Amino acid sequence: MDIFGIILWPLRWVIELILVGAHSGLTALGLDFNSGWTWILSILVLVLVVRTAMIPLMLRQIKSMRGMMELQPELKKIQTKYKGKRDQFSQQAMQQEMMALYKRHGSSPLASCWPMLIQMPIFFALFQVLNAANRHEAGVGLMNAELAMSFSNGDIFGARLSDTLSTNGDNPAVVAVAITIIVLMVVSQFFTQFQITAQNVSQAAKESPMYRQQKMMMYVLPLIMAVTGVMFPIGVMSYWMMSNLWTMGQQWWTIRNMPTPGSEAAKKREERLRASGKWDTHPDNPANRKDADGNPIAQKPTGQREQPMSKTRAKKKKKKGGK
Repeated sequence: MDIFGIILWPLRWVIELILVGAHSGLTALGLDFNSGWTWILSILVLVLVVRTAMIPLMLRQIKSMRGMMELQPELKKIQTKYKGKRDQFSQQAMQQEMMALYKRHGSSPLASCWPMLIQMPIFFALFQVLNAANRHEAGVGLMNAELAMSFSNGDIFGARLSDTLSTNGDNPAVVAVAITIIVLMVVSQFFTQFQITAQNVSQAAKESPMYRQQKMMMYVLPLIMAVTGVMFPIGVMSYWMMSNLWTMGQQWWTIRNMPTPGSEAAKKREERLRASGKWDTHPDNPANRKDADGNPIAQKPTGQREQPMSKTRAKKKKKKGGK
């Protein structure tokens, strides 16, 4: 076993545990042991388990992406401050100021990548499970030779879960199923990115370079999925597609209920709350915000400037108020 296989071994064991456990439960309910649909439902259980465990990380990713876009104007000021200064001291000072800014806003350039980085080993581990099953070999855990053969030969609409479009392109069933799954993968990925760039970005953030990069990713990621989908087995693409659909739904719920302040989604949420009569008492309304002790935060009258006060006058006012 190579180093890559050694690293993925624990993941393969967990994936086989979930797949075999779900398959056993489904067959106990009366589903066909060798049916590809039984294995597809088992993969769906795998998606539900993995994505449920990743909900805290996904929320952190959304918060970080939102924060990164909102602090772009401040980042631009720091970059302008050190523009043209290439010496080591200036570059180090710029990096320190940027890191302090990230820390102050609770954001990180890498936080938005963690969910995808965590899922990639799962894709590769599932790919190895399918490859072993395709050779009718037992897995590293609960996937014995009989289950491996059943998993590999299980088919949906005439296409086996181990088939790929690149090697089984002469089979019309494989072509139809694979292309359908790829289209669903691409559309769901595009719509997920579209929700962020079109609905959940404030006007100030839209003027930042990061927003332009985000819009570019909206087209690049689906293209990558379309190209790589040709090489992946139908079973792996099924996991990818269902995971994308989960992300799309989760993103829609998050943007609808926790939009970025100043974004189009935030305006629509305010309109919904006003229409239902809930906005006046909603905590998002500045007039209803409270401090850590639950006391209302006094709002300064608009258009009225607080007059400067000398130290002597301030002390007299304080004594007068204490009597």
